[in-house]
Amino acid sequence: MSTTLLPAEFADLEPFAETWCLPTEPERYARRLASSMAEMQSFYDAITPRADAAMEYCDRFPLDEQPEDALNLLYLLYSMIMVSFPVEVWSQPRVPDSGAATLDCVIEPLP
Repeated sequence: MSTTLLPAEFADLEPFAETWCLPTEPERYARRLASSMAEMQSFYDAITPRADAAMEYCDRFPLDEQPEDALNLLYLLYSMIMVSFPVEVWSQPRVPDSGAATLDCVIEPLP
């Protein structure tokens, strides 16, 4: 018996849900750094054409009253944003020429 994390309309994105439905920015950034470019490219290629439909779906609900499956879809969109620069611009998970520098997010908007 499998458990789905996303709304039925987005079943095609379910293979990415367990990996990329992450509720916090530090988790999404850590996933990005731990992922290969091939993994990020595959995720990005799958979600980008569905992003508008995903946003429209999430907009059906007040932000602080998202059902769990819609909230997971929103997290997936946040992860798409997290991988967009590595995929579109840098061709690597890390910010180019940043060395060992880090920036930690200590507070972030919710959801």
